[in-house]
Amino acid sequence: MMELIIEFAYTDLVPVTQENIQQLFIAADQFNVKGVLQVCSDFLEEQLAPQNCIGIWWFSEVYYSPVLRHKAYLFILNHFEEVADTSEEFLLLQGQTLVQIIENDQLIVKREKKVFEAIIRWIAYAPEQRKEYISLLLSNVRLALMSPEYIMNNVANNELVKASEACSTILIRAMETMLDIQTRMFSDPLARPRLPPAILLAVGGWRGGSTVNGIEAYDVCTGRWVSVANNNEVPLAYHGIAFLNGSLYCIGGLDIAERFNTVDRFDLGTRTWQEVAPMHSRRCYVSVTVMDGYIYAIGGYDGRDRLATAERYEPITNQWTLIAAMNERRSDASCATQDDLLPFNALQVYICGGFNGAECLSTVECYNPETDQWTLIASMSIERSGIGVVAYANRIFAVGGFSGTTRLHTVEAYNPQTDTWQAVPSMLKPRSNFGIAVIDDRLFVVGGFNGFTTTPDVECYDVQAGEWSFVHNMKISRSALACCVVHGVPNMAVYTAFHHSLQFSHEEEDGE
Repeated sequence: MMELIIEFAYTDLVPVTQENIQQLFIAADQFNVKGVLQVCSDFLEEQLAPQNCIGIWWFSEVYYSPVLRHKAYLFILNHFEEVADTSEEFLLLQGQTLVQIIENDQLIVKREKKVFEAIIRWIAYAPEQRKEYISLLLSNVRLALMSPEYIMNNVANNELVKASEACSTILIRAMETMLDIQTRMFSDPLARPRLPPAILLAVGGWRGGSTVNGIEAYDVCTGRWVSVANNNEVPLAYHGIAFLNGSLYCIGGLDIAERFNTVDRFDLGTRTWQEVAPMHSRRCYVSVTVMDGYIYAIGGYDGRDRLATAERYEPITNQWTLIAAMNERRSDASCATQDDLLPFNALQVYICGGFNGAECLSTVECYNPETDQWTLIASMSIERSGIGVVAYANRIFAVGGFSGTTRLHTVEAYNPQTDTWQAVPSMLKPRSNFGIAVIDDRLFVVGGFNGFTTTPDVECYDVQAGEWSFVHNMKISRSALACCVVHGVPNMAVYTAFHHSLQFSHEEEDGE
């Protein structure tokens, strides 16, 4: 180890392997060789997995590395279900440490019952020593967010729970809270939602004859929309948005008087806007997607012509580069990226429908960045302008739109393996020029125009159930908006319903 450290002093390089990492870290820590410690920490961070993250967390506490320790702890929270199911280290946690983990609002679980099942697995590893923890642990499970059936059949019938008088009291309180969940959701620890792993943003749009600059965030853990302060951005409609490297990019669009080629970046951490390099063309009714670290802006309308041109943005260089033009001019189209639909994990952009200046389109093209070529593929069953397109459940979904005569509620899905389209269940309401995104394993459609007026309606599609259902409406009725999903935001809490309820409560207290 000393030889490696001395080599590092001369070469600024050190070979780190699975075999030497622990001893090298200890030696570097002993002699305070910060360069080697950083290399070791980076190596361990890259090795984080559900099976070893707890061990790395412990190791970084013994050999003081607060940054690595924090990242390991976040990994545990973000991958808790898999950690609890597969990690032998999880079974060795101390009781108070497990309490610290499951009480954390940032713990990510799709269903709260997974927390209860993890507790039972942990206790079963050493039942005589650990059964006394059952009430303390149970009090930190969000029981009121579970189904009554699960509580009665699985929690209340558990032998450890039945043997604890304190657990009975907790269960009674949980059932009472369920009866008044809307009132108690943010005040009772048994009902308090955890932070979502991702949020859905709806940005800008058109309402009442003018553009709006409102941003709303959908919190999947509470099923509620919250308003995000957006005082510094110009109101836009028929624009595109993209999430890349922790920032939201707002691309092109129009206001009442002008079409734009401008691009603005919103830093979700600092909540500040910054203008970045403009596109080569003005583009409203533009189609936008992210692929392989680039943002693609495709087609649109420049105020005079419908465009076949396309360009892509590289954040590192802050430059837009023109790529091959499409086979057809398209505005009011929509595009999506999918990298696991074809052999060899080929990256492709799919763009569907739109309007060419004379008629609505049913044609579809895909773009291959390796060859810089657009290829026409199988057309949809019907013309769709103002369409929503998204990659979901290993297919490309084409949703709603305007056929040239009516607003559509029909949906179809493309299978690249067979180059065919197949009808899937229709939306509950027709709409065009709406937002679309996939979050929480469901496809969401947001707002839009129903043929008569703009709408705040939101519905989602569950591919497993094959059903559409309504979810909570937006606060703002709008069409021509843009949606995307953001994740990994350091201040996720400020975009959630729980944060906004606390803020509202503090404002009420200040008013009193």
